[in-house]
Amino acid sequence: MDAKATGGLIARRRKEKNWSQGDLAVRLHVTDKAISKWETGRGMPSVELLEPLAEVLDLTVSELLSGRELTPEELPKAAEK
Repeated sequence: MDAKATGGLIARRRKEKNWSQGDLAVRLHVTDKAISKWETGRGMPSVELLEPLAEVLDLTVSELLSGRELTPEELPKAAEK
């Protein structure tokens, strides 16, 4: 798991939705500082936040953990890992 890649993916998807870090933080019941840490690779979301984060960003947990959007063909292989 690459924290910088995951953070970049979180930031990209958040910006595509035209949300501020605060907007995403409210949806996940965390602080905007936590979002900032994730997006800069200085921290990672806790395990219990992976599913809610993936859901609000329209991603899978596998995509979050890999730090990139996966093709339909790649998803089953990523889930196995």
